[in-house]
This record gives sequence, C-alpha cells and structure tokens, in this order.
Amino acid sequence: MAFRKIINDPVYGFITINNPLIYEIISHPWYQRLRRIKQMALAHLVYPGAVHTRLHHSLGAYHLMGNALQVLKEKGTAITEEEDTAAKIAILLHDIGHGPFSHALESVLMKNVHHEELSLLLMQDLNRQFNGRLQTAIDIFTNTYPKKFLHQLVSGQLDVDRMDYLTRDSFFTGVSEGVIGYDRIIKMLIVHNGELMVEEKAIYSIEKFLVARRLMYWQVYLHKTVLSAEMILVKILERAGATALENSADLPDSILKSFLLDQYKGDIAGHLDQFCQLDDTDVVAAIKSWRYHPDKVLSLLCNSIMNRTLLKVKLQSTPIPETEVNRQKKIIMERLNINEQAASFLVFTGEAVSRTYNPFDEKINILFKDGKVKDISQVDNALIQHNLSGPVKKFYICYLK
Repeated sequence: MAFRKIINDPVYGFITINNPLIYEIISHPWYQRLRRIKQMALAHLVYPGAVHTRLHHSLGAYHLMGNALQVLKEKGTAITEEEDTAAKIAILLHDIGHGPFSHALESVLMKNVHHEELSLLLMQDLNRQFNGRLQTAIDIFTNTYPKKFLHQLVSGQLDVDRMDYLTRDSFFTGVSEGVIGYDRIIKMLIVHNGELMVEEKAIYSIEKFLVARRLMYWQVYLHKTVLSAEMILVKILERAGATALENSADLPDSILKSFLLDQYKGDIAGHLDQFCQLDDTDVVAAIKSWRYHPDKVLSLLCNSIMNRTLLKVKLQSTPIPETEVNRQKKIIMERLNINEQAASFLVFTGEAVSRTYNPFDEKINILFKDGKVKDISQVDNALIQHNLSGPVKKFYICYLK
C-alpha cells in the first residue's frame, strides 16, 4: 500500500504527504521547532489572528510546490521523481534557519548570519543525518542544479514561498488586500528555454500579485505599530545583552543568554543544535521575568511589550531631524532620571523600505503566444511600470509617550 499522510490546513483544505522521506523530515525535531516560531512575529498585536507559525507556512509552500510541479509536468516539462521530491524538500526547509520571532531578531541573536545561510547549514547537517538523500534539494536551494526553474520556484519574485505567505498572512490577518489568485498563477506557469515563465493570459493575475504584495507590506508587515513592537523587542534584547555584559549574574544562565553574549563567536555551524533549541517561548519567558528587573529601562520595555503599551511611532517620507531626536531624549532623561545612553533605548529612529518589483533581480517573464518573452515591467500598458519598480522608503521615530 502506497505511503500517504493527510494534514488538515485552514487555507488549502488538505495537504498530502506521499513520500516517507518527506514525512521523516517533517517529524525531525529541528523542523517541529517551527511550530514554536510565529510567521509574523509581533503582527498579532495589531492583527489578533496573525498567530500562525513558520510550520504552517512551510507546509503551505510545500503544497503549492506540489501543484506547480504537477502543472509543469502536464505541460511536457521533464521532471524526474527524484527532482520532484527534492524541490518539495527544498521549499519545505527554506525557512528552517529562522530564529525566534523570525526576521525581527535576526540581526540580534545571530549576528551577521542571515536566516538563509542558517537554513543551508541546517540542510547540510540534515543531509548527513539522512545519509546524503537531501543533496539534490540542497543543489536546488543553492541554485547549482542544472534545471534553473526548480530554484526559481523556491526563490524568485514569483516563487511558491511568496504565494503562500501572501495567501496565508492575508487569511490570518483578515486583510483582504493581500488575497491573490495563486491557483490561476500556478496554472499559467510554464518552462521556456529552461526558465520559469508565465503565460500571457496571466498578466493581470501577476499584476494583482505584485500590488497585493505592496499593500501587504505597508498595511501589515511595515505597519507603524508592528514596526514599534518589533523594534522594542530588538531593544529589549540589546539592553539585556548590555546588562549581562556589565554583570553576567544579572541574567540567569540560558541558551538565550549565550546568544545575547555572542559566546559562540560567530561559529554558528558548530552550534546548530543549541540554535535549534531557541524559539519564541524562550524570548517570551525571558521578557516576562525581566519585567521585574532592577534595570529601569529593561523593565519598562518588557512591560511595554507584555501590556501592549507600545512606544509612540511617527512615520514620514523625510529623514527625522536630529533636533527632534535630541528633544525627545531630553524629555525622557528628565522624566525618568536616566542618562543619554539609557534614553537611546527609548528614543530611536529607523527606516522602512519596500519594493513592489525589482527588474534587476530574478525577473518575472511573460511568454507570449508568438514566442516572444517580455519582463512584466516591459509589457505594454502594464500596471507595474518603472515608477512602481523603485524602492519606497519611509522614516520613523519611536519614543516613550
């Protein structure tokens, strides 16, 4: 009897696992850890339903990968059984390198190490554990496999990763502007000259996809309250790390403390198991205990997150004047009787940047009936012209109310 497991998914209905190796990978503790990492970090403080996890998302992307591969096979693209399985494994593990609260804490806990780099390190270690059976998946993930379109499905401007997170995040937040026609886009995928393209009939679906992504970034991912909450989270860990450096006994020993103090000195490859013991619960538990820490600033920031009494945030199209930053710092210093260095944890600036479509990155190519190929931004009367291709940057200041 053929191997078959079914997972009930709120977005797609049922997700089928029909390969024992894929089921073994899903059952691995490193993958199961994704259950304890929220997909959207602290967005639930604005959109209460946004509490889905990285595991939800990776399974959803796996499901869409299966659909896309099936469509390409039906259109005559040669894809072997091994390549089919490898592409599914590559997308299943594409986010396994995310740490607690996903992107929000990436630069704090894993200094100078991007989550994709961590994903690759974990995949390579898993490959050793599974006796080399993940090698083709790694080649697809790193874009060294001859069939480039398989990598484009995993990582590109029209990959199944983006299709799932837009669909899933809009579903759980209730933000209808993020809804895309993923089913139609997948049905219109085609391989031409070894590269992934979209049939001419799907131009409007692609434009809707790109506009939906733009709206989701400014309405959800870069919502000013979400920015405030995630920056507070960063400041909490920076302040905790600074406090521990001054007096290590101030913080109880834990794996989180080891990462805060950078005790692994960048040797993350030699400490993958320790990294995989970290998840959202470690950070939340620490924040709950630090609410009563004698350090006034750390305590205030932790209470701010736990009680949702967040810092005030102002967003604008021009850089924040230094005079305004200094003015806010002076107010806080006098009010709390703290020095300027401490006040910098309660008054700070930042930038939020988003780009609808990057014509210089992995392009979204449209295949016309006459065999011509055009980039989506070059299509006549296209909504995504060069004015929508440039990055949009906004500047913000966060300060204590």
